[in-house]
Amino acid sequence: MHKTGLHRASLLHALTVFPCLLVAPAAFAQQASFFDDFDTFNTQRWYVADGWATGAYQNCTWASNQVSIEDGILRVGFAPRPYKDRQYSCGALQTKQAIGHGTFEARLKTPSGSGLNAAFFSYIGPTQGKPHDEIDFEILLRDTGKVQTTTFVNGISGDGEIGSGQNHDLPYPSDSDFIDYAITWTPDKIEYFINGELVRTIDEAFRIPTNPQRIFFSLWGTDTLTDWMGPFTPVTEPIKMEVDWVGYTALGEPCQFPQSVLCK
Repeated sequence: MHKTGLHRASLLHALTVFPCLLVAPAAFAQQASFFDDFDTFNTQRWYVADGWATGAYQNCTWASNQVSIEDGILRVGFAPRPYKDRQYSCGALQTKQAIGHGTFEARLKTPSGSGLNAAFFSYIGPTQGKPHDEIDFEILLRDTGKVQTTTFVNGISGDGEIGSGQNHDLPYPSDSDFIDYAITWTPDKIEYFINGELVRTIDEAFRIPTNPQRIFFSLWGTDTLTDWMGPFTPVTEPIKMEVDWVGYTALGEPCQFPQSVLCK
């Protein structure tokens, strides 16, 4: 990742992706293990963002109509549909409860396009009265053959300066077929998996978040963060990130569903 003034992908997510959390569960309840195959939309589990943008860098407004389920697939969209003061509408959602140590994973397929970001990550921060902690998979859709990983601990990038992170080759382009992404988070390390293969281990304490976090999916664009996400290519037809399933297994619990990296 590249440094972009005060902005950067994970920092975008972490500091301002959801500045107006309208649903804030009492006592900051923690999520039990779960598996969601999106046969239906569980409104008790998920909160969908609507009606704002996260800053001048974002060229879309979060819109609830950009999050939907069709044929057992969660669709997180980006569309040339003006909303509020932005030219485009885009989709984002998060769990209403936070997860603790354990494994969170999802199977997803992205669109492609320069200036777009498709993300599967965990985050908690000042909006919830907590320090900024974060664990990321981010696919910069100008190159669908790679994915970036990083962490934040108390607002500080685990990979050095803000804007840094590691790139990993995907087994095939993320817009060509579904890919499994998994993160195992323990007190001592974080492991990133792609299609069941371990691609990164973080075991330095200063890089490992300690606060429970919520699981997020988002698809958004920018006209200005070109050094990181590439020049924005205008989107003329609706596009979408598709999520086949998502699951979380609390630390110490056995494999909860056959698709899990913990079962392999």
